[in-house]
Amino acid sequence: MKKAKIFGVLFALMSVIIGALSSHALKKILPETAIDSIEVSIRYMMYHGLGLLIISFLPLKEKKYISNFFIVGTILFSFSILILSFKSKLNINFSWLGPVTPIGGSLLIIGWILLLYKLIREK
Repeated sequence: MKKAKIFGVLFALMSVIIGALSSHALKKILPETAIDSIEVSIRYMMYHGLGLLIISFLPLKEKKYISNFFIVGTILFSFSILILSFKSKLNINFSWLGPVTPIGGSLLIIGWILLLYKLIREK
């Protein structure tokens, strides 16, 4: 569960850093819609960072699978939103990233459903 703890702390740390940047420096260069998207990204990054830390201490079997859904889902969901938020400033076509965001969100949902199932089935 060391990986879950490391990613949990990393996601929480990155959400604070990116949040501070978006509140100050990025507001000057990005449109408001991009800042709103960044805020969604960092909110989910923080939620799942904290979720990973909590899960890493729960006495559940298969928590490795739940953690992996959270890690991969957060990377796909949050980071695709972050990259897409900068598309107005970069001359690179990131349209291929559009479908990545819902895939990441689906993995997060699966992780939560699996956690719920394991907690209900716990004896």
